[in-house]
Amino acid sequence: MSDIHEDGAGLEPVVPESSDADEQEVLRSWSDRLAALRAAEAPVPVAPEEAPEPQLEQEPVPIAELEQQDEESDVLQSWSERLEAFQATETEILPEPVPAPELPTIPLPVAIPAAAPAPAPTPPARQRVKPARSSHGHRRIVGLKIGGSQIAAATVTNNGSAEIVQLVREPLGAGIVAAGEVREPVLLGEALKAFFKKHKLPKKDVRLGVAANRIGVRTFDLPDVSDPHQRENAILFRAQEVLPIPVHEAVLDYHVLDAEFGEGSPRVLLVVAYRDLVDGFIEACRIAEITLTGIDLEAFALLRALGAPPDAGETPTAAHVAVSIGHHRSTVAVSNGRVCEFTRVVDWGGDTLDVAVARTLGITPQEAAPLKHSLSLARGAGTSAEEQAVVDAVTAEVHAFTRELVSSLHYYQSQPGALEIAGIALTGGTAHLPGLADELQRLIGVEVRVADPFGRVRLGKKVEVDQAEIGSLTIAIGLGIED
Repeated sequence: MSDIHEDGAGLEPVVPESSDADEQEVLRSWSDRLAALRAAEAPVPVAPEEAPEPQLEQEPVPIAELEQQDEESDVLQSWSERLEAFQATETEILPEPVPAPELPTIPLPVAIPAAAPAPAPTPPARQRVKPARSSHGHRRIVGLKIGGSQIAAATVTNNGSAEIVQLVREPLGAGIVAAGEVREPVLLGEALKAFFKKHKLPKKDVRLGVAANRIGVRTFDLPDVSDPHQRENAILFRAQEVLPIPVHEAVLDYHVLDAEFGEGSPRVLLVVAYRDLVDGFIEACRIAEITLTGIDLEAFALLRALGAPPDAGETPTAAHVAVSIGHHRSTVAVSNGRVCEFTRVVDWGGDTLDVAVARTLGITPQEAAPLKHSLSLARGAGTSAEEQAVVDAVTAEVHAFTRELVSSLHYYQSQPGALEIAGIALTGGTAHLPGLADELQRLIGVEVRVADPFGRVRLGKKVEVDQAEIGSLTIAIGLGIED
């Protein structure tokens, strides 16, 4: 019935879990014991005094027995209090509950219409920044091209036809931008700030071009979905399947190639770049206090500068190929006349030829750069053994570039719906090397011509152009054009 703790803390009644009837039975049992205990403690009537009898000395009660009696008395007292409380609850008369006031009933309609489902949240639409207008009301865009060795900018007003009102370029220190990515954002920001201040370029509505191997272009078919919200979700879902990088690490944009839905499955052009690559350029522009209206792929700008879009309803019959040879890298872009279907960045540029010349003559690439422009790749152009050795070294590098170019064109033509290659438009600083276009045409087997970047724009009256710099300004011009 009770346990004695080893530390002498006393008795603790062990009451098993039971129903109210069992607990009442236990309380009545303890009540009987308590009544018997109190009867035993009642005073005994005193008899007349008699001669005292000799008292025998009683044996002392053991201490353990006394402690047990005290503890048992405490337990009885505790149960006595519980018994009295229990009896009080049995005899307590509870007041009758006060009836709640009767509320008026509201008649319900016969049929309760179901609640309309909450409309699905609409994602924020992609904001398109409206280009600024010049003082004459024309839309004005500043195309900004940042290469490995120079910065170029073209201010273009677009009002039906594009007009260049400003065209400038400056050299850029080595190592600030490499492989199409910013290595020193602070230094680039300071260089841009000085460049814009020197030439008094507008710092608003600037469109920046980027080109690197960590930027990709994909096209895929999209189910015919007319709802813009569902269309965007479908595109993002397909993007996760076709992209070579995780979506959370990428900056992406897309363009639906077919403007009208409902005529078959439209195709989507998707452009993706690593986020850290784009963030480097954005940080440099922030330091220079430049407000970007957009970031564009240099391949798209290249195609805009070298060819106007076809008329509506005109069916393209041949692919347009544009190649821009930069200082460190070259951009290859293939278009069907309406949209870029293939692009690639090749690790080959003008500095590749500088190294070939320097290796042959035993000089530094910086010393070889001006000598390169005096060369000619025309057959039999070498007048001395040393000069012919330099031409042979440069020609060998051109052959290596040709193999990369042919490989890219073969890949494009292996894709479904690819068109024939009608010709190649060559631009960039190295494109004006005498004999280069002819050598590429001989090796590839299609027409190769040096493109005119001013073919679809008008030059402002105050714009001065150095003919030696025309090719290096093509992408900046294309970034300023708005079709």
